[in-house]
Amino acid sequence: MTQAPQHTGTGSAHADHLLEMYRRMRRIRRFEERASELYKATEIPGFLHLSIGQEASAVGACWPLGERDGITSTHRGHGHVLAKGLDTASMMAELMGKDAGTNRGRGGSMHIADPNLGIYGANGIVGAGLPIAAGVATAAKLRAAGDVVVAFFGDGAVAQGMFHEAVNLAAVWDLPVVFLCENNHYSEFSPEAEQHRAPLSARAAGYGIGYAHVDGNDVLAVVGMMTDVVERLRQGGGPVLIEAETYRWHGHYEGDPERYRPAEEVAAAKERDPLLVARKHLADAGVSAAEADAVDEEIDKEIEAAVEWARSLPAPAPETLHDFVSAPRLTVAEPPPLPADAEIFRSMDAVRLALEHELTADPSVFVAGIDVGAGGNVFGLTRGLAQAFPGRVRDTPISESAIVGTAVGAAMAGMKPVVEIMYMDFIGVAFDMLLNQAAKLRFMTGGRASMPLVVRTQFGAGRSSGSQHSQSLEALLAHVPGLTVVMPSSPAETYGLLRAAIQDPNPVVFVENRLQYGLKGPRPEPGYVLPLGRAKVVREGTDITLVSWSRMVQDAVAAAAALAAEGISVEVVDLRTISPLDRETVLASLAKTNRLVIAHEAVRDFGVGAELAALAVDEGFWHLDAPVTRVAPPAVPAPYAPSLERAWLPSRDTIAETVRRIAAV
Repeated sequence: MTQAPQHTGTGSAHADHLLEMYRRMRRIRRFEERASELYKATEIPGFLHLSIGQEASAVGACWPLGERDGITSTHRGHGHVLAKGLDTASMMAELMGKDAGTNRGRGGSMHIADPNLGIYGANGIVGAGLPIAAGVATAAKLRAAGDVVVAFFGDGAVAQGMFHEAVNLAAVWDLPVVFLCENNHYSEFSPEAEQHRAPLSARAAGYGIGYAHVDGNDVLAVVGMMTDVVERLRQGGGPVLIEAETYRWHGHYEGDPERYRPAEEVAAAKERDPLLVARKHLADAGVSAAEADAVDEEIDKEIEAAVEWARSLPAPAPETLHDFVSAPRLTVAEPPPLPADAEIFRSMDAVRLALEHELTADPSVFVAGIDVGAGGNVFGLTRGLAQAFPGRVRDTPISESAIVGTAVGAAMAGMKPVVEIMYMDFIGVAFDMLLNQAAKLRFMTGGRASMPLVVRTQFGAGRSSGSQHSQSLEALLAHVPGLTVVMPSSPAETYGLLRAAIQDPNPVVFVENRLQYGLKGPRPEPGYVLPLGRAKVVREGTDITLVSWSRMVQDAVAAAAALAAEGISVEVVDLRTISPLDRETVLASLAKTNRLVIAHEAVRDFGVGAELAALAVDEGFWHLDAPVTRVAPPAVPAPYAPSLERAWLPSRDTIAETVRRIAAV
């Protein structure tokens, strides 16, 4: 990058700072102008949202930040990431979808990130950066290094539940985060007055945090305010909500016909051009127009060089399509069978012991969730851990999006969070943070974002918990590329797989069955870890393969034992990990038995059983001597009445009946 000419006038320190602020603003302005031109020329694909007119708030907010401090951004994030220090060349290449782009052409305009520079992602989901910022701030607080986080958002994001959840969590935990609203007075096409009835000042008071308003077009005003706020946060102050009033000159997106606002309004706003305001400050400080013009010329050359460099680069090669979806896993060998005289323990003990082991072994691990601390979890699984690991086993508000978003941000910031969603059914409340954030950020950042997090949850039908507390949703999760889904079937499996999940570099949803918390089995040695993505043959057989997972493995084994007395030899395969699916073990068993039955607790239609059936008919077709059959509940929500629930849920008897029928074909 070309070095700026040194100012030699009076008051040089102040003037040099002003000139550098102006340089950063001018860089953003010219980058955005060229991006607009390139988009119109079809050199930039996809969507493009520009921040022209908002340069002062970006530069001013990032001015007091160091490299270790973090920011999260929005779909209109070019200015924020440039102000934080990202280079224009790799960014321009990213917008053009080139392999040498900031994120290897996987993120594009709305998803630029570089955690090494404290840039934890622009985000295409409105408001999604706020819970992630809370996670980055949680990591900063746990490390106690004085780092702070700035979460940029627009006034439209205030209507999102994620805004409420993130700000409330940050307030409760006293996190070092600045929630900075760039109020440009429009939520996409809707004016601010049509979107909100309460001002941000009232909202801040409602959360019990500080609030300040600043002229977002005056970089000196923003710098002055942010310098004071950031210093207070470094000294241990809690979150602050800042409203920087500004205006976006372009439409919501490039190509927006802008029928929702008059041209006169836009023209009037341009009279407060942040660059002209900065030029006036420069003149007042004794900086000549020639020196400011020299900065303009320097930046023009820099941006043109970035454009030409990006144009010359190749696009990602088709053979790299699968790169960056998941981080490589450590190879873990299957341990030997547990001794017959091993001590007996329960699945609930396995959860607590696995968490305790990883909290002891790795200071980057922390546990968070609703009532996991003082209350020890609704089932008593984490009892005593908060006392043993002060500050690292944390109670949260009832805010599932904030809980999972905190895990996402903390993971990107180098921690290994283990967060709990009390019931699997509540995954839907936080699904964006799994679907669009945890699962995709490593891919969309070209591998720059690390995502070692675990979301623990539980499910289980059979005790009249009803339709909103009984669902087995593994197919929903397994359909999301980038997520690992684990469902253990025994106490030892729970211990070994949970430890593996916490150590894994990928986002893992770890699903326990609450009806198994009291299940007893042999207790492994403390070093016991199981491989993820590997199924296990838990009972050898020759006549038919029976595949299952979670609690239904116990029913499958019981059914197989009963059928053995009838001369039917059943091989039972426990998937253990739903995604990635161990196709090889299933196909090897099918090749041996030539028949396949699948039993699961989730409803039959569109489930994991259907995927296994498709696998059998595709890759295992020539081994099949009978139809592939599924034993599963019908496509009806889990009933409450015991009579209906018994009719809905498969049992070892219905499994045995199905296996008996297929074995006779």
